[in-house]
Amino acid sequence: MNVGTNRFTRSDFSVIGQELFGYLVDIGGVKPDDKVLDVGCGVGRMAIPLTRYLSTEGRYDGFDIVAESVDHCTRTITPNFQNFRFHHANLFNTHYNPTGKFLPHSYKFPFPDETFSFVFLTSVFTHMLSEEVHNYIKEIRRVLVPDGRCFITYFLINPDSEKLMQFSSGSPQFQYPIDHGRSTHVNEPEAAVAFDESYIRTLYRTYGLIILDPVRYGSWCGRTTNVGYQDIIVAVKNAENLPDPN
Repeated sequence: MNVGTNRFTRSDFSVIGQELFGYLVDIGGVKPDDKVLDVGCGVGRMAIPLTRYLSTEGRYDGFDIVAESVDHCTRTITPNFQNFRFHHANLFNTHYNPTGKFLPHSYKFPFPDETFSFVFLTSVFTHMLSEEVHNYIKEIRRVLVPDGRCFITYFLINPDSEKLMQFSSGSPQFQYPIDHGRSTHVNEPEAAVAFDESYIRTLYRTYGLIILDPVRYGSWCGRTTNVGYQDIIVAVKNAENLPDPN
């Protein structure tokens, strides 16, 4: 479910991937020998630049709800990079996979505990509802090793973005309330979702993910920034064995 932003076209596929890859390294701190999980891998926009970065000691796994995207990556990337693997998650989403078999709010990532040292999601939580995000955060913590990092992009609602949206005609219009945030569409809320930053911070604390401030705020609401379109949160898994709440 790795989708681009309004400011790019399909011809900018490699440009977006390279830009986001730079943020993974410079902001997220991904290392060549990391064991990496790409949640919402799409057609390989992030996998492709990572093939030139991860060492033979590193590993990449990606999963996506669109079967055609997973098949494409398996055919075009895995034969040349044996440490890159792709998996289909047939999850329901009103916008991207309306015939999906499984529900994301109860989905368990198909990997053992403490498998990955780096997990990232680009433009995924911007298309999910709060109950689903809650479960994914829980799963991210489960599959991360102690002190492992996660890099996730959002549309975050806070006093600054609220104010900026009022004066930016080009920003998404998040006008329909949902749990802990807003959507741009009343009948298809997953089309674009913004969450209250306070809710996201509480969710991270609940699951022992320590946010590495500052949050990098993107340009989506009309903000002048050098960190891209969406907001970026990087967090590290608390090494303590905290209980996972239900």
